[in-house]
Amino acid sequence: MGLGKQDRTKAREELAHDQERAERLPELLRSVAEAERALDEARERGALVEEVHEQGVRLDTALTEAMRAAYARERVLVGVGGYTDRIRRRKRLARPEIKQATQVAEHLLTVREAHRLHGIQQAPRSVV
Repeated sequence: MGLGKQDRTKAREELAHDQERAERLPELLRSVAEAERALDEARERGALVEEVHEQGVRLDTALTEAMRAAYARERVLVGVGGYTDRIRRRKRLARPEIKQATQVAEHLLTVREAHRLHGIQQAPRSVV
């Protein structure tokens, strides 16, 4: 059973979108490192809770964007067929270069989740 023209077109569009996102991965990883440094510096100098919270949210945002780009890179490496054929996707995921991309994405996901659980300083609510 073949795919319709509309399905193939949609898969190509998704691949193009993922390629754009994946190309930004190095830049986004630099943003993560910068946000981590800024958060560490704020903590070390005893910054106000609000600033530490703000830096924590900034790191969360950077981690989220980098993680999304890493998963987009994985999908790009799998190829257009992976968007429409789950068997092809599973077979391609076993390739070493794709496994490495998956590990990067999963590591970013794990770091982000740990940061969300333990790394974002709660800011006091303002009373209005």
